[in-house]
Amino acid sequence: MRDPSHPAWRDIALSTLPVALFCIVVIGLVVWLVDPAPPRAITLSAGPRDSSFMQMAEAYRTVLARNGVKLKILESDGSVQNLQRLLDPKSKVDLAFVQGGVADGQDTRSLMSLGSVAYLPIVVFYRGSGLTQLSDLDGKRIAIGRVGSGTRELSLKLLDANGMDPGGDATFLPLDGMEAATALVSNRVDAAMLSGDSTTRTLMLRLLNIPGISVMSFEESSAYTRLFPYLEAIDLPTGVLDLRRRVPPQTVHLIGPTVEIVARDTLHPAISDLLIEAASEVNGVPGLLQRSGEFPSPVAHDFRISEDATRYYKSGKSFLYRNLPFWLASVTDRLLVLLLPLAVLVFPALRAIPALYRWRVRSRIYRYYGALIAIERDALKHTNEEERHALIDELDEIERSLNTLRMPLAYADAFYVLREHIGFVRMHLAPTERRTANAEH
Repeated sequence: MRDPSHPAWRDIALSTLPVALFCIVVIGLVVWLVDPAPPRAITLSAGPRDSSFMQMAEAYRTVLARNGVKLKILESDGSVQNLQRLLDPKSKVDLAFVQGGVADGQDTRSLMSLGSVAYLPIVVFYRGSGLTQLSDLDGKRIAIGRVGSGTRELSLKLLDANGMDPGGDATFLPLDGMEAATALVSNRVDAAMLSGDSTTRTLMLRLLNIPGISVMSFEESSAYTRLFPYLEAIDLPTGVLDLRRRVPPQTVHLIGPTVEIVARDTLHPAISDLLIEAASEVNGVPGLLQRSGEFPSPVAHDFRISEDATRYYKSGKSFLYRNLPFWLASVTDRLLVLLLPLAVLVFPALRAIPALYRWRVRSRIYRYYGALIAIERDALKHTNEEERHALIDELDEIERSLNTLRMPLAYADAFYVLREHIGFVRMHLAPTERRTANAEH
């Protein structure tokens, strides 16, 4: 019965507050766990300075910047270091370019692929002619790529499949790119296995125009792709390097992995869509080894293709992202996600507010009834005049408190019933003569 005169808005506020806190917690958990906002900046591990990986990364940065996302680019030694950064939980790398075949034996369950974006063929140039198999290089000096590079990793696997290893008769030299090509021209090596940035149109034309240097055609390309599932068979058509001089004079069969965009499995779905869209713009153009629209491709080898990427390749961007600016679509999409917990939890919770309000108002009346019952029980136990007057004083105090009680009109019936019961108890406390006179009247 304390503070019986507090205003009605206090009951409303105290009834609404628990439900409001519950709704806030539910919505907060949904926003945080189910659909967090896409980050404003992501970090990509690319490749060496001036490499094709770095050029791709710069083009991606331009596309992402148009949508308000900043792409931070880190230089690296290539695919091997890129993969190490992704697997290191302490590094702050979100995604990287990784060529197929470098993840053998490593636990990559925390990573996912957004698809392949380019071919990375291995091209074998050698001194002489008529070479048809890698095994013919046994006992020769071979440039297989610098230590830590994807070219070296792939070269060692292919040579090992042909019975050659670092402890055999062949000599493996850690040279790649222009350094390997120069060593081949100057007769310091007998063959050079080039890949990636070393297989540009300009460099291949320069080597093929030098007398005594040839390019090997992988006639067993189908066998290689069966033995190494991450490899693809790639053809270098007749005359593709120089139509006028018909270079090469016949189709050259090549093999090589694809380059994949690999990300951690925590990558935001909206960023995943944005990256594949950037890949379509940057890598979808025709080139020396690919047709228009061939990349990006959902074909992945060493890593599982992400569910978001699979959905994008099947149906493209969602309606919101097709018709609204990126950040506006992101906000709208998150608001739509919030409707589910609102419909399932919040709306039913709002129905509890009237019940809580009704309970608070009625509980105040019930407290008066508790005091009233206590007085009536004491009246039955005590019959002397002093005790009767003490109980009447308690009853008067209850009535004074009740006179100041603010009661909503909807509960006026319970209020007046309480007053009647107070009068009933007062009759029991009145002297016997007065009760008899009241009964006669």
